[in-house]
Amino acid sequence: MQWINEAKKPERLPVVLIDHLLCELKAGQSAMFLIRKYAANNESKQQLLEWFKPYEEFAYKGIGNLNTLKGKSNISKGIIAQSDSPYSQDLIDKMVLLIKEELHHFYQVLEIMDNRSIEYNHVPASRYAKGLLKHVKTYEPQTLVDKLIIGAFIEARSCERFAALAPHMDEDIQNFYVSLLRSEARHYQDYLTLAQQISSEDISERVEYFAKVEAELITMPDSEFKFHSGVPSW
Repeated sequence: MQWINEAKKPERLPVVLIDHLLCELKAGQSAMFLIRKYAANNESKQQLLEWFKPYEEFAYKGIGNLNTLKGKSNISKGIIAQSDSPYSQDLIDKMVLLIKEELHHFYQVLEIMDNRSIEYNHVPASRYAKGLLKHVKTYEPQTLVDKLIIGAFIEARSCERFAALAPHMDEDIQNFYVSLLRSEARHYQDYLTLAQQISSEDISERVEYFAKVEAELITMPDSEFKFHSGVPSW
């Protein structure tokens, strides 16, 4: 059985939407962690944490709702770059835009759930991202380069899943998923552009390596169903 055959079942819609919601948050968090570690000054690091607080409180503590999250996806001040990093401003510019879009998508998924009276219940992460991250090299700048390449593959796989799911969804979700394809594709390219900019070597070989790892994760039998899970094993 292929993933899409399970994902298109009406009874799977709650977990598809909830896990999608959490994937949007995690994508934003990953970008935020990169900015905090590699690019932002100390004041901006704290500002980034405050930006995410209402989303994380909802996702992990059940605090807040659709109304309290409305309009929270834009950051109030600009993020200031570290003065000693040659790539920090480019990383900030691309990642802040990505974060704004991911948090807006989080809100849009929550709206869809609310309209369908689907209650939010936290679901644990799939093996997918962890399976990619365990291949990250442990020295800089390769650690950062690898994380950026992984970010690109996660965006690409999300794009593939939205495109596969869209024809099987009702009109509202179908239109929403189609609308996500352009931004996900741009995020993929932004991650790879940054990775090549930061690396002192051509990244093609590393991209090919992670392509194989990612393909293995997505085609392996998986006992759990999630947005980025592998082939259902039941």
